[in-house]
Amino acid sequence: MASLAFTSTVSLRFRPFSCAGKPRIASATPRGATRSPLKSCLTSNDSISNYPFSGDEILSTTRNPALCPVSKRVPSVIASASAAASPSAPAAPSPGAALKPLIASIATGVILWFVPAPSGVSRNAWQLLSIFLATIIGIITQPLPLGAVALLGLGASVLTKTLTFAAAFSAFGDPIPWLIALAFFFARGFIKTGLGNRIAYQFVSLFGNSSLGLGYSLVFSEALLAPAIPSVSARAGGIFLPLVKSLCVACGSNTGDGTEDRLGSWLMLTCFQTSVISSSMFLTAMAANPLAANLTSTTINMPIGWMDWAKAAIVPGIVSLIIVPLLLYIIYPPTVKSSPDAPKLAREKLQKMGPMSKNEIIMAGTLILTVGLWIFGSALNVDAVTAAILGLAVLLITGVVTWKECLAESVAWDTLTWFAALIAMAGYLNKYGLISWFSQTVVKFVGGLGLSWQLSFGILVLLYFYSHYFFASGAAHIGAMFTAFLSVATALGTPPYLGALVLSFMSNLMGGITHYGIGSAPVFYGAGYVSLAKWWGYGFLISIVNLAIWLGVGGAWWKVLGLW
Repeated sequence: MASLAFTSTVSLRFRPFSCAGKPRIASATPRGATRSPLKSCLTSNDSISNYPFSGDEILSTTRNPALCPVSKRVPSVIASASAAASPSAPAAPSPGAALKPLIASIATGVILWFVPAPSGVSRNAWQLLSIFLATIIGIITQPLPLGAVALLGLGASVLTKTLTFAAAFSAFGDPIPWLIALAFFFARGFIKTGLGNRIAYQFVSLFGNSSLGLGYSLVFSEALLAPAIPSVSARAGGIFLPLVKSLCVACGSNTGDGTEDRLGSWLMLTCFQTSVISSSMFLTAMAANPLAANLTSTTINMPIGWMDWAKAAIVPGIVSLIIVPLLLYIIYPPTVKSSPDAPKLAREKLQKMGPMSKNEIIMAGTLILTVGLWIFGSALNVDAVTAAILGLAVLLITGVVTWKECLAESVAWDTLTWFAALIAMAGYLNKYGLISWFSQTVVKFVGGLGLSWQLSFGILVLLYFYSHYFFASGAAHIGAMFTAFLSVATALGTPPYLGALVLSFMSNLMGGITHYGIGSAPVFYGAGYVSLAKWWGYGFLISIVNLAIWLGVGGAWWKVLGLW
């Protein structure tokens, strides 16, 4: 879609109307006067409920959907459309693949394919690893959109008989990719009805004096919900992505128009990185945490209770929740940092919006129903994705969201494709024995170093943590490596219960290093505010910070608790 001449030149930026040959209308702000960034966006007529269009045309672009006010969107579109017709307009980009990244991706796979497999690794496992790494390189360099790269990877695995068709596409039946896609559909209704704007203005009225205050309010709200909603994908996509997007829009920060850094880039990355922290703090905060507790019980015959988990994680968790947003605020700051007038202006906007519309009420009721099922679903035998499908059914039946709008959510379908593809390939790397071979190799290596249990355990933690680059699921990683690493840690003298807890916490924190490592990653990355290079770069940096906090501050806290 980005290759179309019209859509690639359409600008949805918040800017005054200007035409060639005519002077630009002067700003009403006196020369030399300072105007608050938040004030300028809040005084615009940006209520989503004022949008009189279905959204199909604008939603089909890579811009943030339906987020530009009509009063400012129409002139920009007219101006940009005129520019597209002008002979001096730049040529549309080639619709095909970018050759250099494509060659790099293919070359990676071909070279590794012909390297002899190590002893103990089957030929099928080695071939799949070469395809998997080639796909990862393609996802990083993006010669094509992510979904297309992943589809080519699946095609290569089927063509070479490395995987059967059923195996290659097996993860399209996994609930997590579908839950993420459904979250984007929820976000559509959240924004379209104006409920997102209403809640965003409420947040701005309470915490809008600073961007940092807004960020912390979201971070700790998510942490409070974490123990009640055991799906990080549901929390991120069903609740916080729509809210964060609405806040970004309310502050004039959109995708594709150069305003991402006003607020959206920092806020998206902050909410994602802290979601992995809150997931590590409670036994019920991530779906795979009970699996770690169960494997602990079977490996060392010591169960991990809910209170035991929370007590051990609460101190390093809170420290991380405080430090990580502040660190990102310093090294990756939003350009909109403060606005003393914003709370007052937000309250004025809320007054102008008036009472909730019928569609807002339906959207709010549907959200309450879905979140309620996420919280109490285990007692009712209703899983997270079933609850989300039920919620979407309500929105479709009432017309709050149409199926045509769901189909226009290209990011949702693209994310579903590449995430399911990575889950399938990573899953079969485990089934083909590559992960068990890697675990056994690590165990033999660390065990032969003759180090103290503290140093040996530190090496094991690092290897366990950063091997997550090869996983698209926390549950898959835990199932493949948790028992082996806990067993060798115990054998090398690590206190068994301490080793189990630390590996359990790391099983969440390691999800922050990529855009596919945990359920919340594709949700926030898919919003389009942060480039892939920055996502991975800051993910690696924050991983070092989290490791330092959890092994440093956490280690001292666990000493106080008597765990070692």
